[in-house]
Amino acid sequence: MIKRFSKVTGLCSLVFMASVMPCQADYTQHPEAKKFIAEMVSKNGFTRAELNSWFEKAEKKQAILDAISRPAEASKTWKEYRPIFLMPARVESGVKFWRENSAELARAEKEFGVPAEIIVAIIGVETSYGRIMGNYNVIDALSTLAFDYPPRSPFFRSELENYLLLAREQKHNPLDFKGSYAGAMGYGQFMPSSYRKWAVDFSGDGFTDIWKTPADAIGSVANYFKEHGWKTGEPVTVEAHAADNMQASTLNSIVPPSLTIDQWRAQGINPISWLPPTTRVIAFQFEGSNGAEYWFGLQNFYTITRYNRSPMYAMAVYQLSQAIKLDMGKI
Repeated sequence: MIKRFSKVTGLCSLVFMASVMPCQADYTQHPEAKKFIAEMVSKNGFTRAELNSWFEKAEKKQAILDAISRPAEASKTWKEYRPIFLMPARVESGVKFWRENSAELARAEKEFGVPAEIIVAIIGVETSYGRIMGNYNVIDALSTLAFDYPPRSPFFRSELENYLLLAREQKHNPLDFKGSYAGAMGYGQFMPSSYRKWAVDFSGDGFTDIWKTPADAIGSVANYFKEHGWKTGEPVTVEAHAADNMQASTLNSIVPPSLTIDQWRAQGINPISWLPPTTRVIAFQFEGSNGAEYWFGLQNFYTITRYNRSPMYAMAVYQLSQAIKLDMGKI
């Protein structure tokens, strides 16, 4: 899942770099889009006519290119990033969302093994509990990034392919869906490939609606976490302390936990609370309000980073989940 922090309007910029094509309302004339259309016809059985009817209405959005170039995770420190999500209003709204959907959350926790507070926190971080799901046409977002954003073009071409397949499978017009600047959709901001793989019809009404049905969003987030290695009943993170002679060379690496607590101790980082010495963890250093903070992330922390590859994102989700749980009287 890819985040949104831009305040831009979505209108095309009046100033363009020489290498960037101007805004257009007909992607059927774009050389890369032409190749993509041909591939979709030969590979997936779409007709050229239907693809042309969609892509001639798709628009390049300079605001999308601007937004993806400056994600908050890359531009902010932890002391700046944390208050965006750990604010009283978001905690209060999380408690309200939990109470309104308590039965579905309890069922998801039982079926998938993912705590209700983690599911609520993900939805809170992603869309403020469904209030901010994004106002871009998904086909505009994915076309812009697939054809006019070379650094990640292969990824977004794949997502555009999955999006058109999703629309066909669900019998919906691909011009109708809205989402984030990166094409993420619904309460939990699923990319099209994630929707096709892990979204579930948790309400049982025959349609997996992550846009308007909280039950489906709850079940889908829980299923995503289960499929990405969530360990039921295990901790997420533990605060750590770094010795003056700390010599850890692999801090802040988003990799599956492989080094043990004892191995991290040998590098000068110790957990503040006890963990078995053979526990495998990853270690992070954040620039907090009071200086450097050190944390160990266990498997469940790593699982949260499967949603967004940022340790600050994972920490924000976890700390928000604990604040909501506390206000619910569950701690």
